[in-house]
Amino acid sequence: MLSTGAAVVAPVTLLGLIFSMLLLLAPAKPAAADCGPAVSVVIDGTTKVEGYAQEQLQNAAAIMGAGKAQDLSVKGQMISVMVSLGESGLRVLDTGDGAGPDSRGLFQQRENGAWGSYADRMDPVISATNFARALQGVAGWELLEPTLAGNKVQRNADPYHYETYWPEAVKLVQALSSSKFSLQGGDCAIPGQSGAGDDYPWKTSSTWLQVGANAASTSPLGMYYRECVDFALWRVNQQLGSTGAPFKVLNATFRPDGQRLGSALTWKAGWHAKGWPVGSVPRVGAVVWYAPGAGGADPNFGHVAVVKEVKGNGIYVEEGYNGNPAPDDHSYYTRTVANSVPSAFLYLPAHEETT
Repeated sequence: MLSTGAAVVAPVTLLGLIFSMLLLLAPAKPAAADCGPAVSVVIDGTTKVEGYAQEQLQNAAAIMGAGKAQDLSVKGQMISVMVSLGESGLRVLDTGDGAGPDSRGLFQQRENGAWGSYADRMDPVISATNFARALQGVAGWELLEPTLAGNKVQRNADPYHYETYWPEAVKLVQALSSSKFSLQGGDCAIPGQSGAGDDYPWKTSSTWLQVGANAASTSPLGMYYRECVDFALWRVNQQLGSTGAPFKVLNATFRPDGQRLGSALTWKAGWHAKGWPVGSVPRVGAVVWYAPGAGGADPNFGHVAVVKEVKGNGIYVEEGYNGNPAPDDHSYYTRTVANSVPSAFLYLPAHEETT
């Protein structure tokens, strides 16, 4: 038994149901620069972003400026813009809606005393400052999916209401920023999207099959190089803001009872031992767990991957390593899968399941 992590080592067994639904996606182009803690805004009357009027750009700039003044990271600035897009379309509205007839401004803040006076709620800078402060007061907001972080502040009925506005918020903040930044690592890490495509740092390392089972062929995470479990644990570390040594979670230290996390076979038990949630609904960044033989996974060790994108209608996109037959084994892959195929989804504490 490969106790330190090789989970999918028999390519012939990998041609089951999940591979009959194969849809390869081209990896995203990685950004070139590092992400800073906050970005300042460059905008004048000539600034243009396709699809947005000057009023909206000025309001987005006000939101970013207010965030920077509060030392809010660029991720926080993007969340702020995302929420305003979802609430008002980046316009200072002097009307509410059925659920909140007293809601006003860029963030549709209520007349409940928490957001200041009517004038405060109608002022782009003051309302954005109040939102930024409220976001910073949410414990662990940096690790939440952006839409969930926004919901913790706004407390609207649908925690995934803002999800569709995230790409536009990223576009706007990047367009209006005075500096270039990446969405990789640190404060800018987005759960499940911490890297751009195949950013696994040990992609050229030799596998245990190449060097022999008795040779030293484990990564700094304690799993065999280029196995499904090593890639998945890399993604878990990224989502916890750990992109370099010393990593926050390792094969040998993940479980509080001292046992190794082990091969894919034991990952669900490892999640239970750590007290982390497990469920049946895919969420971006969740670990996809296949029991042995499930969906064509290895009959002895099973398989793990990571949810890259949720498409809806019972479909999601997973990413991982060692999920294709030779000669494409031990390399990065993406594929589209039905929610019902894997055995479970393993969440980080920041992930929330809805039914």
